[in-house]
Amino acid sequence: MRGKGINYDTGARLSSGWTREAFDSATVRREMQVLAGDLHCTAVRISGSDPHRLTIAGEHAADAGLEVWFAPFPCDLTAERMLPLLAECAARAEDLRRHGADVVLVAGGELSIFARGFLPGDDLFARAALLTRPGPDLRSLLSAVPARLNVFLAEVVGAVRSIFGGKVTYASLPFERVDWTPFDYVAVDGYRAAHNAATFREEIRDLHRHGLPVVVTEFGCCTYRGAADRGARGWLIVDRDHEPWRLDGDYERDEGEQATYLRDLLLVFEQEKVDSAFWFTFAGYKYPHHADPRHDLDLASYGVVRLGPDMTWEPKASFHALAAEYGKGSAH
Repeated sequence: MRGKGINYDTGARLSSGWTREAFDSATVRREMQVLAGDLHCTAVRISGSDPHRLTIAGEHAADAGLEVWFAPFPCDLTAERMLPLLAECAARAEDLRRHGADVVLVAGGELSIFARGFLPGDDLFARAALLTRPGPDLRSLLSAVPARLNVFLAEVVGAVRSIFGGKVTYASLPFERVDWTPFDYVAVDGYRAAHNAATFREEIRDLHRHGLPVVVTEFGCCTYRGAADRGARGWLIVDRDHEPWRLDGDYERDEGEQATYLRDLLLVFEQEKVDSAFWFTFAGYKYPHHADPRHDLDLASYGVVRLGPDMTWEPKASFHALAAEYGKGSAH
């Protein structure tokens, strides 16, 4: 596998607040050095809602020798409001590229859920809740997404390619059925869960039918027993109506399950000739560890590090698993 990657959150602005409040250049620089040196990553997908933060992280990633997947992540915006943001980010990514960085522009991700207008719901949490209620109504809603989304993505690609001279992709959900014709990579957020465990390998293999390199822009698992079966929905165990946030039930920490999931999926990606894959994620900045299991939000985190209340971190079992897998044959 060419690109040994991880996701890195610079802060996305959700209705519940920023996914990362504190952001400073020195911390980001150190963490990029950890990704390249300790985890043996060769690529990082840098996501977030603030173009300035993305640029800072991109510069530090390039300095650390990482391929930069510059990934603006607009949340709860309409299509009309997203276009200027994506165009600004394309300009920033192009500036990085012209200064010598190896840059791929990820022009949005999972927009059917994160943006307004493709599925009903006033915010991300309302739209995500739809996916937990399978049935005829959900199938009807999802079947209407691809046509509208592909019209918008064609507009996005036209806009960003006039600004950015590197390769362009989009981080898709499987049901979005993206028209990959104008893109340079087929990119999917590929989570294995109970509902697709039997077909997951075939789903990844089938992506090659488009004739483009295949990238898994996200894959991951939370840190509690049973999280592997929930895949991309593992984080939906947080009671956000309670102040402070807490888990919605009793869960048992299982770092081993997270690490096993990581190794299993990397093996699939290697065998199915995936070009690059990005573990989700380095740290869940809104999900600190707590001694009380009911308030241990780290269980709902996909991060390979466990954060303390002061945002210092310690590696989890998945950190060591990722380092070992990415370090095989590495010159680092």
